[in-house]
Amino acid sequence: MPKGIPQKTGDKRLAVQTEDHPLEYHKFEGTIPKGQYGAGTVRIWDKGSYEIKVWEDDKIEFLLSGEKLHGMFVLVRLKKASQKDWLLMKVRD
Repeated sequence: MPKGIPQKTGDKRLAVQTEDHPLEYHKFEGTIPKGQYGAGTVRIWDKGSYEIKVWEDDKIEFLLSGEKLHGMFVLVRLKKASQKDWLLMKVRD
């Protein structure tokens, strides 16, 4: 999410797909040393749960129930860009 997660209904942001990370990383906070993959400070920004509503090849709809983020969101694959480029939209609270 190069420009952050959309906070208001109607907001749209570019989302770039990355490789999957091990589930154990969900609690990691700290610093990854310079020269190693992912170098820099890692912190947990939000915690909560999600519910998938729709899962298709080019569209994913989900409900977030977090401490900071909540509401319906949609990921739509961008057709004229890289296969890894998606658009994330907040659609309603």
